[in-house]
Amino acid sequence: MFYLWLRGAAAHRADRIADRLEDLLARSDDTDAQVGKYRAPALEKGLDILELLARSSAPLSMAEISEGVGRSKGEIFRMLQVLEDRGYIARGAGENGYALTHRLFMLGMEQPPVKGMMEAALPVMHRLADQIQQPCHLSVTSREEIVVVARVDAPGEIGLVVRVGHRRPMAHSTSGVVLFAFQGPAIRERWLALLRESEPGLDAAAFLHRVEQARADGYARAASDVVDGVVDLSAPVQQHGHAICALTVPFLETHTAQAQAQLAVEPLRAAAAEISRTLMYGGGSAG
Repeated sequence: MFYLWLRGAAAHRADRIADRLEDLLARSDDTDAQVGKYRAPALEKGLDILELLARSSAPLSMAEISEGVGRSKGEIFRMLQVLEDRGYIARGAGENGYALTHRLFMLGMEQPPVKGMMEAALPVMHRLADQIQQPCHLSVTSREEIVVVARVDAPGEIGLVVRVGHRRPMAHSTSGVVLFAFQGPAIRERWLALLRESEPGLDAAAFLHRVEQARADGYARAASDVVDGVVDLSAPVQQHGHAICALTVPFLETHTAQAQAQLAVEPLRAAAAEISRTLMYGGGSAG
C-alpha cells in the first residue's frame, strides 16, 4: 500500500509539472506570435537603409538616410561604412550622397531560375537581333516597375541601347503592358491595386485598354514616350500560361527602316515563343 501511494503521488506531481511546462510553452508561443521569434537589430538596420535607397531616385546624404530610417547618424555611420566596403552602396566622385550599386541585382541574377531563363533567352535574342537588325532586351517585374535583366545590341552601326538594370513604371512601358496582360485574374487584380497605390493619378481605364489590346493581339506596340523615332514592340515569354518576362524590341525607325517595324513583329513573337518552349521543355525549337 505504501508503494502504491508513493507511485500515485509521483504521478500526480509529474502531471502538475507537465501542466506547468505546457502553460509555459503556450505563453512562449503567444509571445513569439506577437513580437516575432528572433530579432537582429543590426541586420534590420542595414535592410532599412538598402530599402530606403532602393526607393530613392537620387543619392541620399547621411542626414537624409538618418531621417528616412528613423535612426541617429551615430547608429547608421558604421553600417554605411560596411555596406560601402562590401560594394552594396557607393558614393560618386565628389559626392556625399549614397546610392545602391548593382550588387544586389547581380546576386538576384545568380538565382538558378533567373540564370536558366538567361541561358535559354540569350542565344535566341542574338538570332533575333541579327534577323531584324535591331536591339532587343528582356524585362521582368519588380513590384510596380519593370526591370531590364538582359540585352542584345543591334548588329548595325546605329541602335538604341537600354542598359541592364534600367527600370520603368509598369503602367508606362510596353514591356509592363505585356507582363500585366498575360497574367491570371487574381494576379492582375493585385498588380492593379499596387499600380494605383504607387500612382494615385493613374489612368487605369487607358492602361487596361492597352492591356486588353495586347492580350488580343498577342503582343504590344507603342511609340516610345522616351525617345522620338522609336517604336517599342513587346511579346510575352510564357510558362504555365502566364508571362514570366517580356521580350522587347525598341525599333529605331531610321530612313532606311522606317516602314519595317511591323515586319519585326512576327520574328519577335516567334523568338518569344521559342524561349517559352526552351524553358518549358529544356530544348530549342523543332524547326
